[in-house]
Formats: sequence, structure tokens, C-alpha cells
Amino acid sequence: MTSRQEKAIETKQRILRTALDLFSEKGFDGVSVDEIVRKSETSKGAFYGHFASKYDIFLEKIKEIDQFYRDFQESLPEILPAEQKIRKLAIAQMKYLQDELGRDGIRSLYAYALTPSVDNYLSDTERPLYAILEQLVLEGQEKGELTSSASSGRLALLLSRSMRGTLYDWAIFNGGFDLAGEIDSWLELLFSGLRVKK
Repeated sequence: MTSRQEKAIETKQRILRTALDLFSEKGFDGVSVDEIVRKSETSKGAFYGHFASKYDIFLEKIKEIDQFYRDFQESLPEILPAEQKIRKLAIAQMKYLQDELGRDGIRSLYAYALTPSVDNYLSDTERPLYAILEQLVLEGQEKGELTSSASSGRLALLLSRSMRGTLYDWAIFNGGFDLAGEIDSWLELLFSGLRVKK
């Protein structure tokens, strides 16, 4: 990589970090591109060279989060039952997003996702999170661990809604509960109805 390419990557990361910090502090709608440029000590040309709009900053962060899901899935031991893999993924998601975005970042992310003019990537069922959950549910169904009374796609969607709902609740309750513990408790209840009775 040339020094120019390295500098471009460094500039993009600086803009990204600055924008996410500002979104957390002021909310998505309270931040302008001009402010991001000023605080990141870059130029509008540099901003628009990397991002089409401030909405693209969240999209970039979501892609980083998606890569986390892929990497985490690869780290799971193959011998674990599907339920345990899903629960470990959900707990890891909560810890990662709490550390990476925090309560205000989560709040801003949801505000962004609810913006009418935005193509909502968070609800795209082709995203890695949905695909990974569906694959794990299907694995559990094929091994006779999880019920087949609903399709793997339907169960994956319900699991992702549970995860997203827990994050949303944590944000509106000002981070007032243990995020990882809450998702694990909820999934224990959910899986008690999904496990195949032996």
C-alpha cells in the first residue's frame, strides 16, 4: 500500500470516528456534514471522497459490525449445539455493540434506520446476521435439536427481532440493565419453546 493510500484510509477512519462520536453526543439529526468536517480537521472534498452523505457513515459502521458477526461465527466450535452457538453470538453482539456504539450510538443508529429517505440496510434479510442465524437454526433443525414447526428463516427473523428489541430497550432505559445477561435470559425462555423434547 502506498503512503497516499494509507493516508486516505486514515482520513476515512478519522471522519468515521468523529461522525460517530458526534452522532452519539448530539443525535444523528443534530450533526451536519460541515461540523463533521470541522471536527475531523478534514475537508468537504475528503468527506465526499469517502462518503456520499452522512447516512453512509452508519452504513460503513454496519458493515464493520457485519464483519464482526462473520468472524465470530468462524470462531465458534463446530461441536456446540446450535442453540449454544446462537446464544454465544447474541451475547457477543450485545457486548460488542455496547462497547463500540454505547447507548447513544445505538439510539442514533435506530434514529438513522427510521429516517424515511434511507434505504434501511438494518432490515435487509440478506445481511450476514440474518444469514448466520438462519444457518444456525437450520443446523439445529437438521440435527433434531430445534423444532421444525416454523421455517429456519422465520425463526431467524424472530431471533434477530429479539436481539434488536433488547438493544432498543437498553437504549431507551438509559443502559439500566445488563445487556448480555438480558439477552441470554430472554433466549433461554425462547429456546425452551423451540427445543425438541426428548
